[in-house]
Amino acid sequence: MTKTNQAFEVSLFTDGACSGNPGPGGWAFILRHLPTGHQSEESGGSPETTNNRMELEAVVQGLQRLKRPCRVELFTDSVYVGKGITEWMHKWKSNGWKRKEKNKLVPVKNEELWRQLDVLISKHSVKYTRVAGHSGHPENDRCDELAVEAYQRYLYS
Repeated sequence: MTKTNQAFEVSLFTDGACSGNPGPGGWAFILRHLPTGHQSEESGGSPETTNNRMELEAVVQGLQRLKRPCRVELFTDSVYVGKGITEWMHKWKSNGWKRKEKNKLVPVKNEELWRQLDVLISKHSVKYTRVAGHSGHPENDRCDELAVEAYQRYLYS
């Protein structure tokens, strides 16, 4: 993750949700181009997944939409994503995408998504900003609404 003092040009708001963990899950993002105010949102889901996978998927999907390197401020309520980006990922990479558990190296959970995120982050200047979930943050609440709608499709099919 690269930090910069330059003004951000893109805000990326993300959220993931699950009905059960594991269970049907959904992800969503809002991508806002700050200079123009143009905004897009997208969501999707999986019939059997975990909340952490959906949190990661939302960030990966959002960053994949960027067509050129950008200065991105990532807003998420996921401590898992935030700590992964700011604290854990560097160690995981140096350990061959393994983490310590009970004094042994074990594979990182959701490794393929973390690897995708690593590649995407290397293309952009990304700053992580944590928001409190379900706290009245308009974009976070909207992403939660979209993610829940995405997994609800699997509940009744």
